[in-house]
Amino acid sequence: MRIFSRKILREFWKKHPDAQNPLQTWYLDVKHANWEKSSDIKVVYQTASFLKNNRIIFNIKGNTYRIVIVVHYKNGDVFIRFVGTHSEYDRIDANKI
Repeated sequence: MRIFSRKILREFWKKHPDAQNPLQTWYLDVKHANWEKSSDIKVVYQTASFLKNNRIIFNIKGNTYRIVIVVHYKNGDVFIRFVGTHSEYDRIDANKI
């Protein structure tokens, strides 16, 4: 998969150093994945939540952090729309970001 907006991950782990390893692991997993449909994601990430318009929420570091992405399966593109703490996530509308 091609991941866009990796910079947002680096900026986040500068503020939250304990997130660096989990975010790097997530990034490498996704980069080497070949998702063609949502069930491909669910095999590896059982706790992922799926929203409308191909938006997916991942729990990072035991649900301490969250990532919201948009996937374009046909092109193999992943767009990071949000990365934040669980409490920051609670203040956004994941369907609109």
